[in-house]
Amino acid sequence: MADKLEQSPKNWTESQVSTWLRSIGVKEQYIKKLYEEEVDGKILLALNEDFLKTKIFMKLGPAHLVIQKRDELIKSKQRSQEKKELTCGQKNEQKLINQETVQCNLATSEGPPAQTPERDQGVSKDGQTAQKQCVLTSKEDCRPRPFDQDGIDFIYVKHRVLQPESGAFNLTSPCHEFKSLSVAAALDRTRLQAKFAKEVLKFATGCMNIRSNGTIHFGVMDSKEDAGYMHGEIVGIPIPEKDIYVDALDYIERSFSSNKEHVRQCVRPPRFIEVMDRESTERRYVVEVDIVPSVGIVKNKVYAVRLPNFKESANKVEFEKETILRRVGSKTEPVTEKDLSDFYQRVKDRDAQREEAEKSQFLSVPDLCQDLGRKLTMLMTCGKKFMEKEKWFIFVTNKFNPDDLCNIDWLLNMNIFCVFDFDPDSKISGFCSRYLQHHAANMHSLQSYRVSGDMSIKEFTSHLHLFDQTSWIFCNGRNDFKGSETPCDEMSWIKTKMTFLRESVSLICKQILPKGTFQVIFLLTSPVEKPLLHTFNEFFTDMEGHEDIICICESQENFQKWQSFAEGSCGTETVNNSSVVGMKMSHINSTLQRVQPVKAGASKHLPVFVKGTCLLETHVEEEMYSLEILTVDHSDETSEDFINEEKENIEQQFYRGGRVTWLNFWLAEHKYVGDVIERDAYRDVSELLCGTLKHNADETPVNSINIYHHPGSGGSTVARQVLWNKRKDLRCAVVKPSYSAAVVAQHAVELREYEEKDPQSCLPVLLLIEDSDKEYLDDLRNELEVAIHTKRIQYGSPCFILLSCRRSHDPEKRCKESPLQNVSVTHKLSAQEKRKFAGKRQVLEERFEPKFILTFVLMSEGFAVDYIHDFVEHLLQGINHQSVVTRLILYVALLNTYVQNSFISQSHCEAFLALTVHLERFHQHEFERSLSEPAKLVFLHLRDDKTHIESIRIIHPLVAKEILQQLLGDQQTQSSLAMKLLCETVLFDHRFGREEYQSFLRALFIRRARISKGDKYDSFFSPLIEHVCEKEKSPDKAIELLKEAFQRFHSDPFFAQQLARLHYTYEKFEEAKHWAETAAKQLPNNSYILDTKGQVYRKWFQAKCKAIDNVNLPKTAQNIADAMETALKALECFQECEKAADADMEHFNSSGFFSEVEVGCSLLKLMSSSHVFANRANGHSECMKYLLTDYIPKEVEDAWEPFHDRLKKLHKTMQDALEWISEDLSYFQTDIGADEGETPESPEEKISHPLTWLAKKSSEYGKYFSEAYSTVLQHGQSPGNLTPFQKRMIIYHLGGGNITSILSKITDQRDAVPLLENILSLYPSNPEKAKFGQRDIVNYIMTHISLNCLSPQTQKVAPLHVLQALCNQFPADKRKCLPNALFLLTLLFWPEDHETDLEKKNKYAIVQSAVEHLEKGYWNKMKDFPPRKRRIYTHFFLGSGNGLDKFVQKKKVERVTKGFSVSEKRMKWFRGEAWKKPEIAKMLKCVSGWTEDGVVYLEGPQKKKFHILPLHVPSVPHSNENITFYLGFTFRGPVACNIIVKQ
Repeated sequence: MADKLEQSPKNWTESQVSTWLRSIGVKEQYIKKLYEEEVDGKILLALNEDFLKTKIFMKLGPAHLVIQKRDELIKSKQRSQEKKELTCGQKNEQKLINQETVQCNLATSEGPPAQTPERDQGVSKDGQTAQKQCVLTSKEDCRPRPFDQDGIDFIYVKHRVLQPESGAFNLTSPCHEFKSLSVAAALDRTRLQAKFAKEVLKFATGCMNIRSNGTIHFGVMDSKEDAGYMHGEIVGIPIPEKDIYVDALDYIERSFSSNKEHVRQCVRPPRFIEVMDRESTERRYVVEVDIVPSVGIVKNKVYAVRLPNFKESANKVEFEKETILRRVGSKTEPVTEKDLSDFYQRVKDRDAQREEAEKSQFLSVPDLCQDLGRKLTMLMTCGKKFMEKEKWFIFVTNKFNPDDLCNIDWLLNMNIFCVFDFDPDSKISGFCSRYLQHHAANMHSLQSYRVSGDMSIKEFTSHLHLFDQTSWIFCNGRNDFKGSETPCDEMSWIKTKMTFLRESVSLICKQILPKGTFQVIFLLTSPVEKPLLHTFNEFFTDMEGHEDIICICESQENFQKWQSFAEGSCGTETVNNSSVVGMKMSHINSTLQRVQPVKAGASKHLPVFVKGTCLLETHVEEEMYSLEILTVDHSDETSEDFINEEKENIEQQFYRGGRVTWLNFWLAEHKYVGDVIERDAYRDVSELLCGTLKHNADETPVNSINIYHHPGSGGSTVARQVLWNKRKDLRCAVVKPSYSAAVVAQHAVELREYEEKDPQSCLPVLLLIEDSDKEYLDDLRNELEVAIHTKRIQYGSPCFILLSCRRSHDPEKRCKESPLQNVSVTHKLSAQEKRKFAGKRQVLEERFEPKFILTFVLMSEGFAVDYIHDFVEHLLQGINHQSVVTRLILYVALLNTYVQNSFISQSHCEAFLALTVHLERFHQHEFERSLSEPAKLVFLHLRDDKTHIESIRIIHPLVAKEILQQLLGDQQTQSSLAMKLLCETVLFDHRFGREEYQSFLRALFIRRARISKGDKYDSFFSPLIEHVCEKEKSPDKAIELLKEAFQRFHSDPFFAQQLARLHYTYEKFEEAKHWAETAAKQLPNNSYILDTKGQVYRKWFQAKCKAIDNVNLPKTAQNIADAMETALKALECFQECEKAADADMEHFNSSGFFSEVEVGCSLLKLMSSSHVFANRANGHSECMKYLLTDYIPKEVEDAWEPFHDRLKKLHKTMQDALEWISEDLSYFQTDIGADEGETPESPEEKISHPLTWLAKKSSEYGKYFSEAYSTVLQHGQSPGNLTPFQKRMIIYHLGGGNITSILSKITDQRDAVPLLENILSLYPSNPEKAKFGQRDIVNYIMTHISLNCLSPQTQKVAPLHVLQALCNQFPADKRKCLPNALFLLTLLFWPEDHETDLEKKNKYAIVQSAVEHLEKGYWNKMKDFPPRKRRIYTHFFLGSGNGLDKFVQKKKVERVTKGFSVSEKRMKWFRGEAWKKPEIAKMLKCVSGWTEDGVVYLEGPQKKKFHILPLHVPSVPHSNENITFYLGFTFRGPVACNIIVKQ
C-alpha cells in the first residue's frame, strides 16, 4: 500500500484514506463511517475537527489526532515536493525543449485510460495537478484560439498545455510565442506598457519581415523563464484594466520611423481570453496579439524597429537602436550585418510565397456535409433502431429561443429524470414553462440535492419524488420565486453554487442512477457560460468517461467555447463524435420523433359515468404518481415500427417467466400475437366483480376481492387480465409499491372524480394491489372510507374495489374460508385449463425452442417435480463449477429460494463479474455476453417499474430451489454458500441498489416464515437458519453464519438478538446472555430485544429446574437458590421490557406482562416444592407467611439472603401484571385474526388465546396464595376463619379475580352459575359496610352482572340499586378511579325511561363525567395507533329489559351469526346485514337520537345533548338527520351501532 499512498493525498480514493487512517491508529468504527460518507483525499484535506465531532461522532481525542496527522502529512509532502522540483526542474528543462510535447493521456481520442480504482477515472476534479508539480507530470493538451477570427467565444483552462512555440512553416498557419508576464503584470502602467509593447513589436517585426502569420500569447509559460511549469502551460494573468494593453500599442508610432500605418494594419488589437480555474474564483486572462502581414500591405518592404525599454537608472522609457528582426525557428533574432544584403535580395521571393499561401488559403475545399440526422439518431438510440423506453435522460440547458420552444415535442416523449436549467426565467417564459403545459415537474434548487445525515437514498428519492415526476433544478436561481434563489454572475456562481452542483451530480451518478441507465444531453441554445462548463466537468468525472454524454448545439459560435473546454478532457475526435452541431431545433424535432417508441402527442382517455370517455391530461396523470392508470386506449400510442420490431421479444419474455405487461394484452387484442390464456380464476374474479357492482342499498362503498396464488403460478397475470378487460367500463389502476395508504387513497379519489360532474355518480375505481400485507390493505380501505365519508357520498353502489393479489402457500384453503371474497390460483391446472395450455404450447413450440419459453412449458406440465428436476439436470450438464458466473447463479438461487421477490441488480452483477462497461454504448449486450449458456437460460431480466433499473432473478422460484440442490450436490452445503455470499465484499458494498441488496441479505438470515405472508408455516428462525440447524444438523454453523452477519451488518443489534435466541434454543445460556446484552446495550429501549433478554433467563431457569429434577437433587434451600436467582433475573428483564413497551408509542408489545406471570408461577411452584415447605404439615402456610410477611424461616435465611426483598414483592408484582393484562383485554378486541401483520421483531412466544390463558394463570396464581382453597371448593361454603386476603386469593383461584376472567365465564364454562354463586359467597354479606378496595367492588359488581346474564331467575343477584349504592365507594375524584370502575359507572347509571327528569339528570351527570375520564384513559392506551388497528371492544348492549336485565352481553348478540365461517361472520357484521335479524330487534332496545355535522347525539334531560361515538364512522349520515341506533358499552364510553335514518 505504501506505493499507493506515494501520490499526492489530494488524489487518494476513499480506500486509500481508510488505509492511512489505520496506519495512524484510528478506530475501525470511525474509519468505516468516514468510508461510508465517501471521504476521499480531497475531502480529507478540507476536513476540520468540528465536522469529525458532529457528523462522524468522533470523540475529541481521535478527532484532534486525525487533524494533527493530516497537517503533518501535508507539510511533509510539500517539503518532498519542493526538493523534487529543484532536482526535477533542473534536469528536465533541457529535455523539455528538445521534446516536442508531453502528451496527456487524455488527449488521445481513445477516451479515458484503463479503469482506476473506485473513483476518479480519467480526470480528477482538482484540475488534474497542483501548480507546483514536477515538470513532467502529464497535463491535458489544448488547442489555441482560432486565428484572427472575430466574434468567437473561446475559453482556456488553467494548467492545460498549448503546443510548443513554433516557427513559420506555411506562412498562413501562425507561429506562436509564449510569455508568462507573471512579474511584469504586477508593475505600474508605464513599466507594464513598455514591457508589453517591446515583446509584441519584437515578435510582430520578426513575423512581418518573413511574411508569416503569428500569435504572441501572454499568460502562457515559457519554460526558459518559468521553472516548475511545463512549456506552453496556461496560467493567465490578472487584468484589472484592459485598456493598459490596448493603449500600449501606441508605441508603434514611436518605434517605427516609416510605414507606421502598415504596422497598425498588420498588428491586430489585443484579445483577452478568459482562463477558467476549477480551484479559484479569481478572474485571469491570456492576452493574445495576432500578426497578419497581408501581401497587399507588406509587399517589397523590410521593417526596422526601435524597441522601447524602461531604464530604471533614468526612470524613463528609452528606445533601443533601430534593428531589422526576423523569425528563426521559434525565436525572433536581429538580421546580422553579413546577412543583410542577402535578406534584402530575398524580399521578392518571400512576397511570392506569401501570395501563393494566401491564394491557396482561399481555394481550400469546403467542408464535406456530415449526415447529422444519422449521427443524432445513432447517439440518441445508442445504435439501436429506437430510443430505449426505459432509458433516463438528464438535460443540461441554458436559455431557449422562443422559436425553439415550438419544436420540443421530442422532449415531451422522453423519460426526463432531471433538468439542470441555467435560465432563471425558464419557469416564466422558457423551457420549463413549456414543459409544464404537458407534464408535472417539481421545482428544485441545487441545495435540494443535499442528503441529510440519517436519510437513506431510497427515502431521499421518494422525498424529492424522483422517478415519479421530472426534477427541475434551477442552477442559477429563479426570477419568479420569492425564496432566496437569486441569479448571480459567473464568478459569484463559482464561489457560492459550485459545491452544491458537485454534490448533486455526484449523488445522481454515484448513488441514484447506475452507469448505462441514463444519458446526459447538453442542449446549448444560447452562449455558453462557465457554470455550464463546470457542469460538464462534474458529469465527465463522475460518469467516469464521456460515452453517455451528448452535446446538441445549433450555433457553431456557441459550440466553440464548449468545444475548447471539452477537448481538454476527452480529445478532439471524441468531442466531435459525440456532438451534433448546426442542426436546427425543428429538424432535431422531426428526426427524433421518428425513432421514439411512442407517437408524439398521443392522447389518453378514461371512461366516464354517462358511458362516454374523457381526455386524461398527462400532467394530471403524473400528479397521481402512486397509481399506474390504465386508460381506454392504453398502449395505442406505441409506434407501428416499434411493434413490428419488438413483438417477438415482448411475447417471448412473458412466456419465459417475465411479468405480463400491458403490451402483451394489447398485442393479443390487436391480433399481432395469439391470445393470452384465460385461467379459471379469471372467470371467478370476473363473476365476483359483477356481483359487487350490482346496486344494493347495504353495499359498502369499498369492496375487496382477494386473489391468493402459489408463487409463480400466474396470479398477477389473472389480476392484470381482469383490469385490462374492464378498462373501458371502470376506472382501473395498479397501486405502485412503496407509497403510503394515505397518498394512494388521495390519488384514487382524484382518479374517481376526474372530469366527472357529480361526486355521487362516478364510475367505481378498480385498484390492483400486489404483494401487500393485510395491514396495508386495512389502512387503504380505511383511508378510502374516511374520504368517502368526508365527501358525503351516499351508500348503494361501490366507489372503490380493491383487487388484492397475494402469495399464499395454500390458496385453496383461503378460498374455502371465504368463497365470496377469495379466489385461488395454483400450480394445478383444471381439465379445461390443461386443454388450453396444451393447444397454446403446440403453437408456441412451432416458433420458439422449449427452453426459451420455459415457464410456460413448466406451467403446462403443472410444475411437476420430475419435470423440473430433469430440466435442471439437463441444463446444468457440463457447467463449469469453478466459474464466477456459476457462483453468481448459486447466489441468486439461494436468495430466490428463501427470500420472496428477491433479485440482484444488474449493476451488482457487473461489479461481481468485474465487467468494466467502458465506451460501451451497447451496455446490455456486454452483460449478456459475459454470461454462460445456462445462466442466459435461467436468468430473467427484470426492470423496476419506477426507476427502470435492471436486475436479475431466476425464472421461477421452484427452478431456483432445484438449481440450488443440484449445483450444491453432496459436496457443498447451503450454509457454506451463505457464508461465501456474506463475505462477497464487492456485492455488499456496491453502491447502486445497496439498500435492496442488503435488505434481501438481511431477510435471508433474519426474516421468519409467516403463514400470513404466504409461507408454509410460522417459523422460529429464518428458514435458511432452520435448514442449517435441522437439515444440515449443524447449529454451530448457523451460529457462525449469524456471527458473520452481525459483523457484516456493522454489529446490528437484531442479529445479536437472533444469536441470543439461537443460543438459548440449544441451551448455550452463557453465550445467549452475552448476545442478548450486546443487543440491549445498543437498543436499551427496544421492548422486543429486552423481551429476548428475559427469555434467555427464563429458558435458563427452566433448564436449571429440569436439571434439579433429572439428577434427583434434594430441593434444599441451598440447592435451588441458583435457579431462583435466574428466575428473578428473568422477572427483572420482563419488567424492563414492560416499561419500554409502555413508553414506545409506535409498537404494541404486551409479551413482558405474560412472561412475568408465567415465570412467577414457575418460581412459586419451585419454592413450594422445596424441602423447606413441602415436607411439613403446615408447609404451605409457612411459605405464604414467608412471602406475605416479614417472617423468614431459619432454613432459608442465609441461602436466599440476596433475594428476600424481591420474593416478598412477588405476589404484588404478579397481581399488577395480571390486572394490566385483564384491563388491556377489556379495552380491545381479542379475537385477532390469523392474518395479522408482523412486526419486524415479533415477541418470542405469542399467546394465541389470551382470554383462556388469563383465566388459567389467574387461577394458578390464586391457588398458590390461598392455602385453604381445597376446603372451600369441596364444601361449596365459606369457612368463617379466612382473612380477607385469603378470600381474595380464593376468589382469584375460582376465576373471579379480574373483570376479564369473570366475563369469560358467561361464554366459556358449563358450571359457571354455581361457580359465580360460590365466588359471591366469599364476599362479606353486607358489602356496603365492609372496607372494600376499588378492585374488589368492581369484581363484586361484575360477578353479579355476569350471574344475572347466565341465570336471571337466581335469588343471589343483588338488585341494581344496591350495586349503584356500592359505586359510591369509588373515589369522588374520578382521576383516581380505575378504568373498570368508570366503565361500571357508565353501565349502572345509564338512565331508564320511567325515571323522573331529576333522576335522569343526576345519572347523566355521573355517566358524562365517567366518559370524560374513560376517553383520556383510552387515548393513553391507544398511543399513536390508528383506531382500526386496536378496535375497541363492546362488552354489553342496552337491551329492552329493566334493572340488570337491560344489559345484554355481546356474545349473546353474536349468536345470530352462528354457523358461518369467521370471515363471513365478520363480513355480515361489517356490512350491517346481521343487525337486521329479527332476533336482535327483540333483544336490544332501539334508541333515538340525531346527527349534526357527522356527530351522533342522544337527547338527555332538559334537551341536553349527549355525544355518542359511532362504532363504525362511515355509517353516520352526512346530512343532519333524526336517527335510531343500538347502544353499546365499551371502555371508551357508550357507542352507537347500526345507525339508521328515521324515515
